[in-house]
This record gives sequence, C-alpha cells and structure tokens, in this order.
Amino acid sequence: MTTLHGGNLIGGTSSALGNIKFSGYSTLEGKSLETAYHEATPNEIDRAVELAAEAAGAYRALPAGVRADFLCHIADEIVALGDDLLEIAHQESALPKDRLTGERGRTVGQLRMFADLVREGSYVDARIDRALPDRAPLPRPEMRRMLVPLGPVAVFGASNFPFAFSVAGGDTASALAAGCPVVVKAHPAHPGTSEMAAGAIVRAAQALGISPGVFSMMHGRADVGARLVRHPDLEAVAFTGSLGAGRALFDIAASRPKPIPVYAEMGSINPIFVLPSALEERGAALAAGLAQSVTAGVGQFCTNPGLVVGIQSAQLDEFIQTVARTVSQAPSPMLTMGICSAYHQGRERLKNLRGVHLETRQAEQADSAHALAAPSVYSTDAETFLGTPILSEEIFGPLTLVVACRTSDEMLAVARSLEGQLTATIHAGASDPAASRSIAEILETKVGRLIFNGFPTGVEVASAMQHGGPYPATTDSRSTSVGAAAILRFLRPVCWQNAPNELLPPELQNDNPRGVWRLVDNQWTREAIA
Repeated sequence: MTTLHGGNLIGGTSSALGNIKFSGYSTLEGKSLETAYHEATPNEIDRAVELAAEAAGAYRALPAGVRADFLCHIADEIVALGDDLLEIAHQESALPKDRLTGERGRTVGQLRMFADLVREGSYVDARIDRALPDRAPLPRPEMRRMLVPLGPVAVFGASNFPFAFSVAGGDTASALAAGCPVVVKAHPAHPGTSEMAAGAIVRAAQALGISPGVFSMMHGRADVGARLVRHPDLEAVAFTGSLGAGRALFDIAASRPKPIPVYAEMGSINPIFVLPSALEERGAALAAGLAQSVTAGVGQFCTNPGLVVGIQSAQLDEFIQTVARTVSQAPSPMLTMGICSAYHQGRERLKNLRGVHLETRQAEQADSAHALAAPSVYSTDAETFLGTPILSEEIFGPLTLVVACRTSDEMLAVARSLEGQLTATIHAGASDPAASRSIAEILETKVGRLIFNGFPTGVEVASAMQHGGPYPATTDSRSTSVGAAAILRFLRPVCWQNAPNELLPPELQNDNPRGVWRLVDNQWTREAIA
C-alpha cells in the first residue's frame, strides 16, 4: 500500500506547515483512517497561487504537443498507481471498487480526450478578417482573433466523484488543456485519494520538465477555499458541490476588487415527465429504470432523478407502487456522515409535510458510524407541489418524489414552476407527439440537457455533452463541466489588429502551421493565406 505523507503539494513540493490536522473517515469501517492531513496555511495558499502566476506565461507558451503529452503522462501515472488508488478511494468514499474502476477509466479517458483536442487545435476558434484598404467610406483593418488561456485556475474537488470531479478530474484536465496552471483544493472526504492523484500530476510535470508551479494541491475546508478564491492572481474557479457552498464562492469572487468567473455546478432535481402513453406501453420497464436511476451510487449523482411528474391514473398508481417495491432494499453507506445526516433530515422534512406521502416502507437501521441510508419514494399531487416551494429543493441521496397531475395543463404548470436544472427527461409513447412538444418547449428554457425516453444518470464524456444549466443548477448556463466544450471556460478572446505575421500565434499566422480550422473572411478553411 502506498505510504501517504499528509502534506500539501505546493509547486510539486510537500509542505505541512499548519497545525490544524484532520483524517479521512471510512463509513465502510465506521472509523477514522490512519493518516493525518495538514490544512493549508494562509502562506501555503498564497505561495501556491503565486507559483501558478509565475508559471502561467511559460506554460501558455509551451507547444500544444507538449501540453497534450503532459495530459497523457498524467493519465499514465494514474493508471500506474494501480490497485492502491482504488483501495484508498474505496475506504474513503464507500463506493464499490467496480464503480471506482470505471470512474478511473473515465478520468484517464477525459485526460486523453483533452490531449487529442489540444493536438487538433481548432478549439481556439481562430477567425481572420483580411484588410479591405479600398473599402469606402473607410478602409477595414486586418483583424485576427482567437481564444487564449485565462491564467491560474482554482479547482474544488467534489465529494461524490473522487476521481472524475476531483484532483485530476475534468476541471483540472480542461484547465491544463487550455494552458492554465491549476491550484486544487482537495475535498476533505477523500484526502488520501487526492494526495495520490496529485502526486501523479507532479510526476508528469517533472518528467516533461514543466514548471512545478503549474500545479499545486492543498487540503482544508471552507476557510482555505475562501482565501484561495480571494487571491488577486487567481483568474477563474471551477466547483462541483452544494448550492450553498457554490453560491458562497461565487459571492466571494464577485466581491473582489477584480471579479473573476466561478463555474459552479451545484446540483439539480432532474425532473422526469412521464406521459400516459409511455405508462401504457412500458410502465413496468419505466418503473425498473427509474428505480435503478434513483438508487445508483446510493443516489449520490448530481443527475439523480429527484422528481417524477405524471397524469393521475390507475397506471400511475401502479407505477408508484412498483418503484417503491423495487427500491426497498437494505440501507447502504453514503459518502460521508454529513451527507447522510442531510439526507435523513430531508426525508423527515418531507414526511412531515401535509399532502406528501411516503410510499416506501423499509425500516431504517439505527447507525451512528456507517452513514447508512435507505431509498425513499414519496408522492403528492400537483396542487401541493405548486403550493410548497420546498418540494422543489434537492435532497441529495436515493430519493424521488412523484407528482400526480389532474390534467396535462397542470403538468405544464409544474414544468413552468421549475428552477434551472442540469437535466430533464420526457418519456412519451407514439401517440404523444403534441404533448411531448409542449413540455419540451418549456423544459428547453430550464435545462442544459433534455433527454427523451431514457434516464439522466449517465453523463457521457463527449464533444456534444452539456453538463450545466440555468441557475441554480450552475452559476453560468453557457458552460459545461463535462465534455470537450469544458475547455472554453478557461479561455478568453483576443483580437490582433494589423499585427506583423511573425508576432501572431501559430494558429493565426498566414501559413497556418498547425493546420487548424479557421474562419477566414466568413469561410471555414484549413488553407494557408497567400
């Protein structure tokens, strides 16, 4: 088993100056783990960002091929950690090893995906408008525009994805791909996993001779994150977690003398709309699919379907009961004691609301050490849902609420009442095209991803994926934290006007040495400019 040192990694060097320590906790074993981790001191936080700022120019200037090699080398180093990485993540998160193996594969895959994106190069969105010296009444100057790196980026690890949304996850991969140094605040729920992944990045940088300031990782809680976001050399923040924490970081960033963007993904209830024809055609299959989606990962996905909306009928009653029977199972350990406590508080809140009914009947097991939680299905009517705003709030865990509407108009009213979401889903049969269209037109204004006849828990790492949505799902609905477009968060446009060819970036030079796609006089081409 890998020996963990418990320090912060500041510019590639272990640093443990702080007196505040904490340990990881295993809900599997019901006890704290052995290694003590040092919270970063203010001086360590400042030093990490200062090193990132010092490294930014050299890292931005690296050839694209070197940046791509760096990402691939990180992937190789993560794979080389082998079973030790899976074991510590299993202990710290209670996630099964087969799930963690798949998540590690996703993490490695997205690093290599961004490497391919950097090598191809067209993501810089190069645009060239050649001069029109004879244009009347005024000539047009030559203008060349492309996207360039923002600068140092802070990444906050998420509790529910110790690999894919953590130290070497998609936020770090996309920022490094964009040419931005990264300072990570590791999530305190999996500090050992974070230390191992951070070591992989440091070794990759060392192997390629990249400035050590390009990456740092620190441990700590809210105070560490707040100081990090306030540092004047920081240019952007990426966060995945709760609405409260994400909004707090957003407010800090906005209150700085120089505000910076915060790309916070803060959760969602991911509503599913089930039309009558879908229940008639495949009610049993829909119930089985919903039960699996609600309970996957003990409901700890940001795309967990926490709301189901249908038209009141005997088929909907049977659907509710089938889902409730299917999810009735022994409690499972959640990621942390805090997450489990919040889940139970949410359950109790729903149980005490008039007009809301608990459909599952399994007994909870008393537990003070293992963070056990059982799935829950609740039901209510549309009138109660529309009149009770708290029913629209996310309860993170294996829970869903089914809303029975009297009419299709009431179903549309429920759709209109929703806040911004990561996803929404429509299940419809062959006889429901008009109803599907009416709901879809509303949901398109509410979500980042609209799913038809499926379930939202699968998030594919691909060019067309959108993992974001209107507030409060995220702080910027124009961005995604999954897929190739995630790189755009850490880039900004610059226009060169009448610049000498030799001073231009390669992507904008006349001969297009990288062969990227460019919009030249409003025509896409890879050809050189004579």
